[in-house]
Amino acid sequence: MKQRRNVGISSHKCRNENSDLSQRVEERSPSNDHIFLSPNRVFTVCLAMRMANSLLVQTYFNPDEHWQAPEVAHRIIFGYGHLTWEWKKGIRSYLHPMLFALLYKVLSLLGLDTPWFMMRAPRLLQSIVSAIGDFYLFKLSTAVFGVHVAHWALFSQLTNWFMFFCFTRTSSNNLETVLTTVSLYYWPCVLVSSNKRKWALVLAALSCAIRPTSAITWLYVGLIELFIAQDRLKFVFLEIAPIGILVLGLTCVLDRVMYGSWILVPLNFLKFNFLSSGGDYYGTHPWHWYFTQGFPVMLFTFLPFSVMGIILSRQWKLFGLIAWVLGLYSLLGHKEFRFVLPVLPIALMFSGYTLASLSNSPDSLDGKRSRFPKSCSKFFLKRRFAAFLLVTNLPMALYMSLVHQRGSEDVMKYLSQEALDGKVKSVLFLMPCHSTPYYSVLHQNLPMRFLDCTPSEDRETPDESDRYMMDPIGFATEMAKNWTSSPSHIVLFDSEERLLREFLNSHSYIEIRRFFHAHFEVDRHLQASVVVYNLTSRDGSF
Repeated sequence: MKQRRNVGISSHKCRNENSDLSQRVEERSPSNDHIFLSPNRVFTVCLAMRMANSLLVQTYFNPDEHWQAPEVAHRIIFGYGHLTWEWKKGIRSYLHPMLFALLYKVLSLLGLDTPWFMMRAPRLLQSIVSAIGDFYLFKLSTAVFGVHVAHWALFSQLTNWFMFFCFTRTSSNNLETVLTTVSLYYWPCVLVSSNKRKWALVLAALSCAIRPTSAITWLYVGLIELFIAQDRLKFVFLEIAPIGILVLGLTCVLDRVMYGSWILVPLNFLKFNFLSSGGDYYGTHPWHWYFTQGFPVMLFTFLPFSVMGIILSRQWKLFGLIAWVLGLYSLLGHKEFRFVLPVLPIALMFSGYTLASLSNSPDSLDGKRSRFPKSCSKFFLKRRFAAFLLVTNLPMALYMSLVHQRGSEDVMKYLSQEALDGKVKSVLFLMPCHSTPYYSVLHQNLPMRFLDCTPSEDRETPDESDRYMMDPIGFATEMAKNWTSSPSHIVLFDSEERLLREFLNSHSYIEIRRFFHAHFEVDRHLQASVVVYNLTSRDGSF
C-alpha cells in the first residue's frame, strides 16, 4: 500500500514536471507545432494518412497477410477459398478473419465485390484499425510525457518506414499491435491515474486470442501490475480469471462453430510453435537477430533517437517491456520482423521524446540542464533532425510499398480482371508456395493449384515447393504427366521461367504478360519478374 502510493506520487510528479515544461516550450514554439492539438483533429489526420498509406501499399510482404485472414474470410462468405495447413492443425482462431468476413459480406450485399474493392477494401479496413492505434499512441504519449512529446511521437509513428510499409496490411500482428497500444493506455502500472484495468485486461485477452504469443507482452505487464497493486487478490481472482475465461470461452465457441468440433487453439499453437519448434521449418536466425538486425532495421534512422529518449526519459518500465519482448522472442529459432511489431510504437514514442526535447528552452524535458551547447539552436536542430528522418524514411517507405515485390500483387490483379472477362479457365502457380494472393483477390471460383509446403513430420523430407526449386525441369515434367487437361495459365518467376521455357513451349504455352517484381535478391535468388504463360490450345481446365 505504501509502495503503491510512493510509485503514484513519483509518477505524477514526473508527469507534471514534463507537462509544465512542455507547456512552457509550446508557448515559445512556432504555431505549426499545434497542428494536432485537437484530439478529433489528431484522429482525423491519422485516419486520412493511414487510408492514403493503404492505397500506396501495392507490394507483397508476408503470405499471412493474405492467406490467414482475407483468404479465410473469403471462404466463409463466398464459399470458396483455400485453408492452409495451419487451419487443418487447428492452430489459428477464426476471430481475426471474422473481421474481414464482415467486410466481404457488406461488399457482397452492396454489389461492390469487384476486383478493385476485393484487393483494396481489406487494407482500407485495416487502415481504420491502424489509425486507432496511432491515436492511442498519441494519447499514451500525452499521458506519460505530455502533449508536446505526443506530437513528436506521432510524427515518428507516421513517418517510420516500417510502420508505413507494414501497418496497413491485413496480418494479425497489426491488430495485435493496435490492441497492445490501446491496452497499455489503460493499465495502472503504466499510467497510475488509470482506473480502467478491466478494460485493459479485455483488450489484452483479445490480443492473446488473436495471437497467443501476445501473452509474452502481458506476462511482463501483468507481473508489474501484480507487484505494485494494492488489491492483488481482486486483480487475480476477480479480474484476470473471469475476463480470461470469458474471452477464451467465447473464442472457443466461435472456433467450435467454424471448425465443426471443439478446438483449443492456444494449446495447439503452444504445442506446435514452442514444444515442437514447428516454426523452425520455415527457417531460423541466430539468437541475437532481433537485437543486431531485426529491430534496428525496423527503427532504421530512428534508432539513435529512441535510444537517447530511453536514457533521457528514464521510463524504465516501458523500456523493460521492449527488452523483455525482444529477449523472449530471441529464444525462438524462427524469427520475423512482424513478431516484434507490437513494441515498435513504444520505441518510436521514445524517439518522439528526444525530438521534443530539442526545444528553444535551455532545459530538457526532465527538468535538468540541457546537454546541448547553448550556442546551438535546439529549435534549428529539431527541424534539421525531423527533415533528416523524413529524407531517410520516406524513400525507403515508398520503395518498399510501391516497388519491391510488387509482381505478386500485380499478377493477381491482372488475372482477376481476365477471369472476370472469362479469359481464365484454370491457373497453376509454379513458384514457391504462397508467393501470391489467392482466391480473395481473384474472386472467381476457378480451379487453381499452387505448390504445397505443409511441414512434414520428417524435416529432412523436402516438400513440394522445395522439390520444385531444387529441380524445376524434372518437377514440372513429372507434374505434367499427371495432368488430365492442361491449366489455361501458368504463373512463375523469371528465374525458373528461363529454365522451363522449352518445357512450356513444348506444351503449347506462350508468354502473354510479364510483371516487374524486384531489383534485388528475394529469398534464394533474384526474382526480377513474374511471368504469365497462356495455353494456346485445349480447354484449359484441370
